[in-house]
Amino acid sequence: MLTVRVIPCLDVKAGRVVKGVKFRDHRDAGDPVELAAYYNSEGADELVFYDITASSDERPIMIDVVERTADQVFIPLTIGGGLRTVEDMKRMLVAGADKVSINTAAVRNPQLIAAGAERFGSQCIVLGMDAQRVTDSGSPHWEVRTHTGADGGRSSGLDAVVWARQAVDLGAGEIVVNSIDADGTKAGYDLELLRAISETVSVPVVASGGAGTLPHFAEAVSQGKADAVLAASIFHYGSYSIRQVKDYMAGQGIPVRP
Repeated sequence: MLTVRVIPCLDVKAGRVVKGVKFRDHRDAGDPVELAAYYNSEGADELVFYDITASSDERPIMIDVVERTADQVFIPLTIGGGLRTVEDMKRMLVAGADKVSINTAAVRNPQLIAAGAERFGSQCIVLGMDAQRVTDSGSPHWEVRTHTGADGGRSSGLDAVVWARQAVDLGAGEIVVNSIDADGTKAGYDLELLRAISETVSVPVVASGGAGTLPHFAEAVSQGKADAVLAASIFHYGSYSIRQVKDYMAGQGIPVRP
């Protein structure tokens, strides 16, 4: 098994890091530049920055905040939110991102994935997927939602597993799987969703949404088959440190970077 990455996530709204539950009722968690510097020093393997209302507000990402955040980190940085064109991707990479994450724009125009991969390489293109369980289906089934920065977002009609496979075929080099149902609940990742996607695609899958205890991280890897674990609330509000997460996973036989 390759080394499992531990990734803090900065959901940014109006220039501040926020965290909600199931993508609603956001509360303040701090300054993105300060938090980025802190997580860089604490041993995070990567950092993800989402401008969560850029798509729902139909506006560009706040590049000044991105640039100031990028100046503080010396680890891989993924930037997402409001990226609609290949030129938008280029601006983020020039501003300091190592990878760009696309969600709503990719659903609207799947060929954006292919265009980005051709221009910058698949390793730079991350599919950010916000998925919600469909409760009236006979078997486990999840729908992709877009514009999720505002009131839970909009229905896309896309099956999450099918969309994951299509995105990889188009050139996505990684998928961040955000469970809307688990987001902010601290009740654990959606292991069924993670496993369904991990067993379908050949690229790294990042678990997102629901981490609340140390065992949750190990479960995302051992049961959900994730290649990396992403969290926000438990890091922002001091429930656990990155070192505690890594120490626990190492104790469970999961390889992590020291």
